[in-house]
Amino acid sequence: MAQLLVSAGLPTCMEGLTYPIPFSDPDALRRIALHAEQLGYHSVWGNDHMTTQNYVRSGFATPPRFWEPLITYAWLASATTTLRFGTGILVLPMRRDIVVTAKQIATLDHLSGGRLEIGVGIGAYREEFEALWPDGGAHRGAMMEEGVAALRALFTERSATFEGAYYRFRDVELSPKPLQPKLPIYYGGNSANHIERTARGADGWIPAAMPPGQLRPLVDRLREATAAAGRDPAAIAVAPQYVVRLGSTNEEAVAGFRRSQMHHHLVSLRQSTLRDQAALPMEEVNLIGDAACVIERATRLKEAGVTHFLGLYFATNDVAELLDQMQWFAEEVTPKIV
Repeated sequence: MAQLLVSAGLPTCMEGLTYPIPFSDPDALRRIALHAEQLGYHSVWGNDHMTTQNYVRSGFATPPRFWEPLITYAWLASATTTLRFGTGILVLPMRRDIVVTAKQIATLDHLSGGRLEIGVGIGAYREEFEALWPDGGAHRGAMMEEGVAALRALFTERSATFEGAYYRFRDVELSPKPLQPKLPIYYGGNSANHIERTARGADGWIPAAMPPGQLRPLVDRLREATAAAGRDPAAIAVAPQYVVRLGSTNEEAVAGFRRSQMHHHLVSLRQSTLRDQAALPMEEVNLIGDAACVIERATRLKEAGVTHFLGLYFATNDVAELLDQMQWFAEEVTPKIV
């Protein structure tokens, strides 16, 4: 069995969502990435937003700094040597020009030395999509899947032509292709539709905050659907995202989590990404507790089929505390679960 992978969240677009404003200035992003590399994390994963969500606007007088992840990674790749970079997730329906997106991805894969992985999704906040598509007329799920097909064509065909409902191009010779012979692409989201999409043509699935009992049957379904598609289930990553908060005691960890902006963010997601988990206690679903508790929960998730704890988001309200939580997890939890 392949070694379990552990990666950390990078706050590219998280001010006002999971972290306060201000939080992630350029120096903080660089410190987090270097810290992750020094601690042995496999990768860092940042998310993708183009405009501010309604609940963030109502809660903060100052707009957040949402850094575009691909450009951010190009800068951070020059400061690191082994750390990989992933988008968790890149919202393809908000990126109308898929050829430009493909060119950015291929360029970044070369500039990073083949250290790029791409997670795609539809986005958790519909108001963001509607701000960019004010006339409507687009189905986010269909647009995302079509975008992945277009990327695959551009990455593999000498001269690519694509005629879809949302993306069209003709005789595009995208060069250079990505440095990696097969650049990893994941579908992100808890919808059962993403399981089928992953089985048909992706390299991994990124759900969020699922307890073992909910995750295990979905992993079984993913493996069955992958085999039915003529692909190897063992080659597909099961890479959920969880929130982490460690404490000397479980009570201390829970109290720290409830004080964090991360807690407010998860409440907001109960209307979208986490609606199927709305009735579950967030403190019990995520990796929140003392080291022994977190190790036990992570072990049960591994037994349920997790192959990669992807982009773990640490529930803190300042960067120094975030760096401390990353180190605590790397030194006391990771060695017991990989």
